[in-house]
This record gives sequence, structure tokens and C-alpha cells, in this order.
Amino acid sequence: MHHYDAAAEQLTARIIELLGGLAALDPTPLGATLTPAEMEARARTVISTRGTDPAAVLELFTNTLAPSVMRSDSPRFLAWVPSAPTKAAMLFDAVVSLAAVSGISWLESSGAIHAENEALRFIADAAGMPAGAGGTFVQGGSAANLSALAVARDVGRSRTPPTGPVRFAVTTETHASIRNTMRILGVDTFTVPLVDDRLTGDALAAALAADADPESVRAVCVSAGATNAGLVDDVAGIASVCAERNIWMHVDAAYGGGALLAPSVRHLFDGIEAADSLVVDPHKWLYAPLDCAALLYREPALARAVHRQYASYLDTVNESSGGWNPSDYAYQLTRRARGLPLWFSLAVHGSDQYRDAIEQVLATTRATAARVHDASQLDLVREPELSIVLFRRRGWNTSDYDRWSEALLRDGVAVVVPTQWHGETVARLCFLHPDTTLEIVDEILATTA
Repeated sequence: MHHYDAAAEQLTARIIELLGGLAALDPTPLGATLTPAEMEARARTVISTRGTDPAAVLELFTNTLAPSVMRSDSPRFLAWVPSAPTKAAMLFDAVVSLAAVSGISWLESSGAIHAENEALRFIADAAGMPAGAGGTFVQGGSAANLSALAVARDVGRSRTPPTGPVRFAVTTETHASIRNTMRILGVDTFTVPLVDDRLTGDALAAALAADADPESVRAVCVSAGATNAGLVDDVAGIASVCAERNIWMHVDAAYGGGALLAPSVRHLFDGIEAADSLVVDPHKWLYAPLDCAALLYREPALARAVHRQYASYLDTVNESSGGWNPSDYAYQLTRRARGLPLWFSLAVHGSDQYRDAIEQVLATTRATAARVHDASQLDLVREPELSIVLFRRRGWNTSDYDRWSEALLRDGVAVVVPTQWHGETVARLCFLHPDTTLEIVDEILATTA
């Protein structure tokens, strides 16, 4: 199994042919999904004691398994938050796997970590964070939020030991992963009322002033691109309150962080440079493959004090000097060097092409909002801030939206799922792929007529 013999050479040729075919898909097809019964009927068991011919296994994958997957990198995938990796990033992701890079420590992977740190520095510079900022890549925003907020909790406790439970300030629009993180960490909720659907510095200050125990609030969770509607909180105002009260400011820009590169909306993120911790998912709006989240700290030493793991077999790693150990900045130890595909794509294409792609998405979003506004049967719920459009179809109820969503998928038009906004079911389009054209938008909107 571990030798490059004639069989391995044949398998290599087949895999390279498959990779070439996948890379050549342009545009990427939308794909589909099957029911469990349909999947069971079409697929067959190939794991056995004696093994199965690689050609037969690849045939099963190519003709049965792969077509039974919705491609989140299709220009017609507009649900949840899509992924639209560049061809360069996807191809280099295969290289990273073949290179067998263990991204735990500098001792093992100095070259890979050097490149990853260049990509992290690029993101930190886009946010305006100080030169000493640093962190690591983890598998997604949930893992990044958990790692960052564990540091916020422990730092908050150490500054002034609380007399009661530690609390984090959140809103009703705070991402579900942060609420789950708080449950895991044993942190209580301090809910701040929204102002125009976002958290503001004034609302935070007023809520703290009115609370009986404001000192128990040790962190504020800021949304810089909330998943449901793409709104950005009042980052600068919140930063001012956090600085005044010595509260940790955690900024969740998992979805919205790519827009830091877009001049047309960069002002919305003013104040993000003051973040104590920042999460940006390159597998969303920075066109890296799944799964890749960048986690940055203003003062990485604070995170290292929380996350470094100690064991006799790790002594060599921990005692090596002069290098950066990514495992010191998040809860995981074993770690794939998942930042390398982003680094490669940024190096190959340059930041200007990234900026232009993101601005193209923003332009499509604004044009879509204008089309919705002009459609007699539709209402724009609110003007988009980043790349999410919420709209209602007059006269529809939840069942109507569900049937519409199912029909769009069945007919191969698009993946669009409804959401809830202020207790009402509405339609939601999330744009990230620069190749999602207005012709595709028109196809979707026409089905509501």
C-alpha cells in the first residue's frame, strides 16, 4: 500500500485525469442530492477484505457519488454561505495532501508555516491589525470562535476574578456557533438590544450602565457580516466601549471578512483594527477551498498561554526556539496546513484580482436588489450591506417558499433556501461567486412571477 509500484503508477494516472476533469469544469455544475433510499439503490459496497479494483472505485465515485452532491462552488449555489475557490487554490489543495504536511509546529513544517503566516499577515494587514498580531488556520469559523473565546474567557477571569459567572455580550443575530461556544465554555449570555438590526456602541454602553453586574461582562461578540442578512455591527463604536471598560472584543467576520479588500464597503469595518481576536473564513469570500478559517489575535501570547498543550512527548516541540507553533493558538493539536491553498492562490493571482472579484459580487448584489425593488410581486426587505439580499414574495406563506425552493433545486436553476426575518419567512440570496450573473438572477426571480 505504501510503495510506488506499477499499480500505484496506474492509479496516479487515473487520479490526475480525474483532477484535470474536475479542474476543467467551467462553470461548475450545480449537482443534486438523493434521498437515503435512492442513494442506497444506486451505490454499492466497495470496502471488503480483499480490496476492489481502483478503476471500479473511481467509476463509482465519478458516476454515482460525485453527481449526488450539491456543489457549493457553483455560481448557482446561493444558499447559506457558498464557497467559490479559485482553480489555483483547489489544485494546490491536492498538492498539500500529497506533500503530507503536518502543520502542528515549526519543528516539523517550517516552510509550510512560513507561507501560512504570510497569508495570515495579509489578512491582518487588510484589517489594520498591529504588526505583532498572529494566529493560525483552523477548519472553520466554529472552531475559530471556540478557540478565540476560550482565550477571552480566561483572560477576562485573570484580569479581575469575577464574583459570579462570566458573561459575553451578544445579540439575537450573533452566529449560532458563538452561542454553542458559550454553552461549551460555561459562559453566560448578556444580550444587548439591536438598533436597526445591528449591535451599536451606544446600545452596548447603555446596556452595561443599566446592568447590576457590568463587571461580569468580559467579552463582546461583534458581527462583521452577520450570516442571515450580511449586516456589519458598529465596530468602531463597540471598540470604544471595550477599550474604556477593558473588555475583550471578538470580531466574527467569518463570512464578511473578504469584503475588507473591497474599497466600496471597507468603511463599514472601521474599528476592526482594535479587535482582540478576529475570525475570517477564506473558504467563503477569499476563494480558498473548504475548510479554512483564519484566526488572529492582537496579542498572540495571550492565546499561547491558554492553548499550548503540555506532555512529555511534546517537550521537544514546546522547547524549540525561534519558530511559530500553530497548535499554540487554537484548541487542536493535529492540524493540516490548510492555509497553504490560500497562500498559493494569493501569490499566483495577486490581491488586485481578489479585490476585483469581490467588488464584482457586490455589484451583482446591488443590481439584484434593484431588480427585486422593481418587480411588482416582490418586496425588498432591506437594502443589502454586503452580498446578501432578503426579499418577500407578496402573498406567500412558509409552505410557498419551501415549494419554490424545492422546485428551483429540482429544475437545476439554483440552490436557494428561505430564512426567517423578524418572525417572517422570506427569500434569501447569498452571493459570493463572481461568475453568478444577472442572467442567473433573472432566472430565479422569474420563477416568483
